[in-house]
Amino acid sequence: MFNFASKLLINYRIIDLKQCYIRCIQTLPSSNSASISKDQQSLTVSYLTNLCGLSLQKAVSATKYVKIERTEKPDMVLQLLRAHGFTKSQITSLISKHPSIILADSEKTLKPKIQFLDSLGVAKPDIPKILCTDAQILVSSLKNRILPTIDYLRGILETDEKVVWALKRCPRALRHGTDTMVSNVGTLRAHGVPEPNIRSLFILEPLTLLLRVDLFNQVVQEVKEMGFEPANKSFIYALRSMSVMSRSHWQRKKEVLMSFGWSESEFLLAFKLQPFFMLTSEKKMKVLMEFFLTKLSLEPSDIVKCPNLFLVSLEKRIIPRCTALELLMSKGLIDKNVSFIWELNMSKKQFEKRFITCFKQDSPELIKAYGILGSNQ
Repeated sequence: MFNFASKLLINYRIIDLKQCYIRCIQTLPSSNSASISKDQQSLTVSYLTNLCGLSLQKAVSATKYVKIERTEKPDMVLQLLRAHGFTKSQITSLISKHPSIILADSEKTLKPKIQFLDSLGVAKPDIPKILCTDAQILVSSLKNRILPTIDYLRGILETDEKVVWALKRCPRALRHGTDTMVSNVGTLRAHGVPEPNIRSLFILEPLTLLLRVDLFNQVVQEVKEMGFEPANKSFIYALRSMSVMSRSHWQRKKEVLMSFGWSESEFLLAFKLQPFFMLTSEKKMKVLMEFFLTKLSLEPSDIVKCPNLFLVSLEKRIIPRCTALELLMSKGLIDKNVSFIWELNMSKKQFEKRFITCFKQDSPELIKAYGILGSNQ
């Protein structure tokens, strides 16, 4: 009986010891992991703030995606970027947008993209600009994504020089893939847009051709319904303007103009004359319309005839010219009934020849007033 009880007690103690050991084993790694995790986070935050230039807030946020355990790989990444002309602020921008780049393989992943852009003919100072605009290019597949895109663009644009220009306008095209572009170009061809005009659209605003296929088809149809002919260059100008903003944003701008007295038909006329005028911000539209109607006493219909005026600077062109014209009128050197609208729409060379050069002897202060106001347009 005693032997049986002793064995039972010993077994219980062995079981207790085993359970205690298991509990200790389970507890220790957890404690060590927490300690290691905190150390890694501390190293990551320190590295990102001190060597990459991120703010503390952004560095802490980046630790959700990046854990720096050793600094050898990040050091090589920074060394590569600096060797290829990335400035401090560009490195900060790049890592802020895509923190995982700091742990990428500098030789196998990053360097081939930089070398490819260089071989394509991208100017060395432009390579960091392109990659900072869209950091994801650096971690996109060169073979499966970037090279097929370049081959497609070469087929459309014909020269590497034009391809480089398009990429500088829209770096995102490099890693977007070709499916969307192929579909949208096919739509343009189906509607009768000439090849030279398609090339022009790539150069003008490649982002237009990355628009979701169903939305692109919708915009093409809307432009046609406005009366633009696909064979004319104005068609791609209108397409470009309409494709870069939401319909609600478009409608708000339109309502701003109509609040100053434009009719639906006048809006359409202005858009046909200059499709790019709708790229003007709502704020600038309001300021210009108030200036034209209040300060110059123009009619809303006058502005409809010259929508180019939405694309020039109030401070650098419009005000200096108005000042010069008012000075000439006050001296009786030009007709007081001058319209302003056509004079404001003249080229710099035309305006200065007609109103500045020929009157500078009669009114010495004219040059001073016109020049001080800084007209460069």
